[in-house]
Amino acid sequence: MWTTPRDLKRQLERFWERAELLREAVNSQLLFPLKLTIKGPGSADITDRFEVVRAWVSELVAGFPFRIEWQEVRHRVQGMQRLPVSAWIDSRDDAIRWIGKRRDWERFSAMLEVTRREHPALLPWFNKRPFQALGLAEEWPKLLSVVEWLKVHPRPGIYLRQVDIPGVHSKFLESHRSVLAELLDLSLPADCVDLTKTGMSRFSVRYGFLEKPVRIRFRILDSDIQVLQGISYPDITLDADSFSHLKLDVRRVFITENETNFLAFPHVPDSIIVFGSGYGWEALAKVHWLLERCEVYYWGDIDTHGFAILDQLRKYFPHVTSLLMDRATLHAYSKLWGVEDKPQRIDLHRLTREEHDLYNDLRDNRIRESLRLEQEHIGFDWVRARLDSLH
Repeated sequence: MWTTPRDLKRQLERFWERAELLREAVNSQLLFPLKLTIKGPGSADITDRFEVVRAWVSELVAGFPFRIEWQEVRHRVQGMQRLPVSAWIDSRDDAIRWIGKRRDWERFSAMLEVTRREHPALLPWFNKRPFQALGLAEEWPKLLSVVEWLKVHPRPGIYLRQVDIPGVHSKFLESHRSVLAELLDLSLPADCVDLTKTGMSRFSVRYGFLEKPVRIRFRILDSDIQVLQGISYPDITLDADSFSHLKLDVRRVFITENETNFLAFPHVPDSIIVFGSGYGWEALAKVHWLLERCEVYYWGDIDTHGFAILDQLRKYFPHVTSLLMDRATLHAYSKLWGVEDKPQRIDLHRLTREEHDLYNDLRDNRIRESLRLEQEHIGFDWVRARLDSLH
């Protein structure tokens, strides 16, 4: 088919969709005049469909914001003919107007002008993410205010919610951490950014804000251990730093992922139980007394994720012992087997031989497909019997 004005417009729209028109403004590149290609009739068309060819030429040149480049063709019947071979858009204004992007262009240009004047270090971000920038047009003044505040108050040592910027609510920072991280990395001096802290969960510490303290919840399992005067078996939650400074005379620490099991765990001499936190063990790893003088037991689900959590815990506590995560327990409760959603497939390297064999059987579906036994299905008579067997 021969090129129509609609085809030419579509060619131009692709320049917009590839962000070339926006990047031209960022980089001050000379994209215009811009050449668009035209596929036209051949010699046989001029002979057999001359009037159709004339109508096509008339449609192509009538009232569209482009300049036609012509080629003269000598035809044996029709004589010398002038046919369009390409179309040129001479200016960005013509292009923007033709594809109906005037409003977007004006918003982008206004953002770019302010940024170039006040924060030129952010221009590479415009070049990298022009459409994201356009989508943030309404929020851009606030984002620049945050960038400016951090430049004036590097590594402020306060919580995000304490930032006081006129017109900028503290939740704004939390909800825009992803884009702010990219902007701050470009605008702040290198010594104001902790490059070792990555990911949105480490945003605060990366830029020198205080992080919300990690909290550790634990229960005393021995009435002789007095943490709160006159209260036996208390359920206590402390920030990780306070927990690390506790002076507890305990020999065993149990960790479980299930709250009901945490609450109902039997009393055990010289012991406490900690309510686990999945894969987040960094806080516990800072508790030196736990690492140096306590036996640590982990009770998780018997499924691939349970063993993956155990494997991760051993990264910080190599001496941890699994509890009730064995074949005997699994088969004793076969009537309560469930299905694991999205089992793990990775190799684990910190398991004992028995744990590793069971993990592989679960991962490779050798017992049953996607098999899991959730820890809350294990009866407490079975739990007490296992605890009684500990020396």
